[in-house]
Amino acid sequence: MGGASAERDVSLVTGRACAAALREAGYEVVELDAGPDLAVRLSEIAPDVCFNALHGRWGEDGCVQGLLEWLRIPYTHSGVLASALAMDKTRAKAAYRAAGLPVVDSLLAPRAEVMAGHLMTPPYVAKPNAEGSSVGVYIVARDANTPPQFGPEMPDEVMVEAYVPGRELTVSVMGDRATVVTEIHTAGWYDYHAKYAPGGSTHSCPAGLPDEIAAAAQDYALRAHRALGCRGLSRSDLRWDETRGLAGLFILETNTQPGMTPTSLSPEQAAAEGMSFPELCAWIVEDASCGR
Repeated sequence: MGGASAERDVSLVTGRACAAALREAGYEVVELDAGPDLAVRLSEIAPDVCFNALHGRWGEDGCVQGLLEWLRIPYTHSGVLASALAMDKTRAKAAYRAAGLPVVDSLLAPRAEVMAGHLMTPPYVAKPNAEGSSVGVYIVARDANTPPQFGPEMPDEVMVEAYVPGRELTVSVMGDRATVVTEIHTAGWYDYHAKYAPGGSTHSCPAGLPDEIAAAAQDYALRAHRALGCRGLSRSDLRWDETRGLAGLFILETNTQPGMTPTSLSPEQAAAEGMSFPELCAWIVEDASCGR
């Protein structure tokens, strides 16, 4: 847990929550804040399983997965290729398209070009091509006269994506099945604060959706999980413009390391299906392996 990414603080919360739940489930747990000596520390601890509670760069982009493969330590969640694919939003979209999944138009451009002028007719979204937790997401309104001006959190490579109006939906996948659909309610954009601050958002779980839309959302999440080659637990985010019916449902991205904090979505979805948080963490551990 922890690590050096922009999502370090969230990862620490996830790690502590999962460690407590695993102890409750009867496991012996060592909490390890991932630093430059990670390989040495893992070799010293020699765990039976590594529960990967890292978020963001290095933790869910294939890097730590490659290290764990090299050390032959069974680990949770997705493997090297699926993690790298899902973290790169542009390449993930290419995999979605190849699987016949509906995605919104987007382009990749250098940071300076995105700040110099509109590369897409507003409204649109500008965000890092390879970050999670809504870090560095900018919404450019329909009447915006100027392009977004980024802060230091925005990397050199930026995705510009058409804005999809409507409802925010998310579905977890556990192995080979999709969970119930959750609808996320916020006062504005589902940003970093809305995701992790108490009261930043509210959830309807299961979402109050027409059966056709709920079934399609679950189908899209499961197909995305398979298209990327994910393992264990993943969570896919979607938007639904209800004025367009099924044609208004789009998949946005897949998270191979879903948050496991007190306000996180995947534990809530598992609970809606009768699985407690310790039981969910135990399921994730028992699913661990190398060669993922």
